[in-house]
Amino acid sequence: MSAADQVRQLEVTEEDDGIRLDRWFKRNLPEIGFGQISRWARTGQLRVDGKRAAPGDRIEAGQIVRVPPQTEAAPAPQKKRPVRVALSEDETAFVRSLVIHEDKAAIVVDKPPGLATQGGTKTHDHLDRLLDGLAEGDAPRPKLVHRLDKDTSGALLLARTPRAAAFFGKAFAGRTARKVYWAIVIGVPAVEDGMIELPLAKQPGTGGEKMHVDEEEGLPARTRYRVIERAGNRAAWVELQPLTGRTHQLRVHMEAIGHPILGDGKYAGQDAFLTGAISRKLHLHARRLRVDHPDGGRIDVSAELPEHFAATMASLGFDPALGDALPLDEVKYSDTPEGKRRAAAAAAKSRRQERKGERRNRRRG
Repeated sequence: MSAADQVRQLEVTEEDDGIRLDRWFKRNLPEIGFGQISRWARTGQLRVDGKRAAPGDRIEAGQIVRVPPQTEAAPAPQKKRPVRVALSEDETAFVRSLVIHEDKAAIVVDKPPGLATQGGTKTHDHLDRLLDGLAEGDAPRPKLVHRLDKDTSGALLLARTPRAAAFFGKAFAGRTARKVYWAIVIGVPAVEDGMIELPLAKQPGTGGEKMHVDEEEGLPARTRYRVIERAGNRAAWVELQPLTGRTHQLRVHMEAIGHPILGDGKYAGQDAFLTGAISRKLHLHARRLRVDHPDGGRIDVSAELPEHFAATMASLGFDPALGDALPLDEVKYSDTPEGKRRAAAAAAKSRRQERKGERRNRRRG
């Protein structure tokens, strides 16, 4: 009798801590299809630590996954994974030159403007293609944790292990990870320290390439901004902190309040440019990234400005030291969307238990 015809009890390793159960199967038992896993779950055969489990449940290191016997016919052959094209020495040297922080769990790179984070229909040169150049030995290639627009530069986090990817993914989803952007905008906002709360949606007729403010159908979007310095009434250097993660959020929000980001012709047309020798490139830079580390402590990294941004800063007389001197507001977990969701779920559970206790007391009375 083969192993597949017997019940197996497999322990979840540290590398798989925090991932979904269906992802665990795909990683460790790829010969078992999702359909089979779903059938096991429906019939109560799929169990974790002896309890019934669902494919979407997240599992923890040390738990025991019960894998039922595979009594069905052999699954259809799996799709072939795409063959990765070997990187040239120059490409490997280039991607390694972008690294500004690395440890056993994470890498942070300073993405240059003009380099897409991931590929697409017409995008063949992108950072994701180069990540093999950051893999060490037989270790898996680093995984992107979040994204930056093609023309936005700055700090971008990569996870070195599946466990780290799951941990960082929760931090970004729960908004406990902090991102600080620097931007130069046209004109000077009347309110120097403000919050923009305008819902965003895909702009019809653009194929999803552009976003716009949509009070009726848009998803909630919040951006904190602070004016650091001004160049008369011509332009201002601002700090931006996205408190939600909508596509093009910072660009759409600043254009919506009448102060588009310098160089953002996509959203503001000719109104996004200054005369003279000022660069026409987008002036939006992910200056700082702070996130809790899966092994304790924090990653707190700043990315140097790209050449065109630094040149504009000098031309307009802005002092970079002033931006780094601004304090980074603390965000309590209880104030994040994830924290609020968990608190609401705990309160609802408590109310259900109270009602259940009241019914028991009435029956006894």
